[in-house]
Amino acid sequence: MKDFERKTVAITGAAHGIGRAIALGFSAQGADLALFDLDGAALEQTAEDARAQGAQVFTRQGDFCDLDTITGSFAAAKEALGTPDVLVNNLGQTAREKTTPFSEAPHDVLDFVLDISLRAAVHCTREVLPGMKERGSGRIVSISSDSAYNGDLGCVDYAAAKSGVLGFTRGLAREIGPLGMTANAVCPGPTNTRAMQRIPRDSFERARDAVPMKQICEPEDIANAVLFLASDKARFITGQTLPVNGGRVFN
Repeated sequence: MKDFERKTVAITGAAHGIGRAIALGFSAQGADLALFDLDGAALEQTAEDARAQGAQVFTRQGDFCDLDTITGSFAAAKEALGTPDVLVNNLGQTAREKTTPFSEAPHDVLDFVLDISLRAAVHCTREVLPGMKERGSGRIVSISSDSAYNGDLGCVDYAAAKSGVLGFTRGLAREIGPLGMTANAVCPGPTNTRAMQRIPRDSFERARDAVPMKQICEPEDIANAVLFLASDKARFITGQTLPVNGGRVFN
């Protein structure tokens, strides 16, 4: 029997990169999936690839900076597949091409980074918890970043948001632990996603060389950590943060 057979997993930001790798990792282990992303076309490609592995898949395209979109998407997913056994809060990003020194950052950009990288995780978790509590089981795995430890230059807002994910995870773990549920976080380092591939080559090489293993993390490395924390093998692990960064930052 596969590890997640007859389980349902909800994943935000599932169209590309880390989210896509997580989705396909779970579907390969027998899970059915509720997948959410702003990029509808790429989301459907992830869904088709998961269905080819035998998964039943619900998708909903939308902007998860919007609370009504979050609540409506999770209500529809619950109607289609039931309360998820696992929620993976994967959404998050830096300001990317709008990155500036913090003192010059436009307020709307700061709000966007905080919304997509922290607020979405809080509200998505709020949507699934009542059903998990009623069932008496559930796993919450949230993707943070080693920027929460390192405070990478140019990412003050992102570091703040991802540090918030860690505090949220720890507080949540204390509240839901007595109910037989767990909450944990994974902190990727620089990872070989579209965003990383688009930076200048010299910046890519500097990021790679700052890692003791002299490699950039692959999305599947993050997926492996998430699947472990969501599995029965991690039943007694909660409130913890697992860095997956080749040793770039030590916890």
